Amino acid sequence: MSGIETGKTTAIVAYITIVGCLIAITMNLEPKNAFARFHIRQAFGIHLLFHALAILLTYSGLAYVSIIAYIVYMVLWVLGFVQALNGKTKPLPVIGSYFQKWFTFIS
Repeated sequence: MSGIETGKTTAIVAYITIVGCLIAITMNLEPKNAFARFHIRQAFGIHLLFHALAILLTYSGLAYVSIIAYIVYMVLWVLGFVQALNGKTKPLPVIGSYFQKWFTFIS
C-alpha cells in the first residue's frame, strides 16, 4: 500500500473542522505519513485563517464582510478536501505554500 493510500484517511479527517485537524495530528504521530502531514498543514492553515478572520471582522465592526470570509473559506476547504480525496499534494492557491512553511511543527 502506498504512502498516499495509508495517509488518505488522516488527510480527510484533517479537513473536518479544527477539531478534526487536531485529531489528524495525533493520528499522524506514529507512523508518520508525508501525504497526511501535507494535508494536515493545509487544513490547519485554512481553519486557523478562517477563525482569525472571523474574530478580526467581528471585533472590527465589519461583521457584514464576513460573508466574503465564509466564501473564501469554503472555496479553499473544497479545493483542499478534493485534493486529499484524489491523492494530490498541490498547495492551495496563494497561501498553501506559506502554510507548509509556517506549520513545520506539524510533523
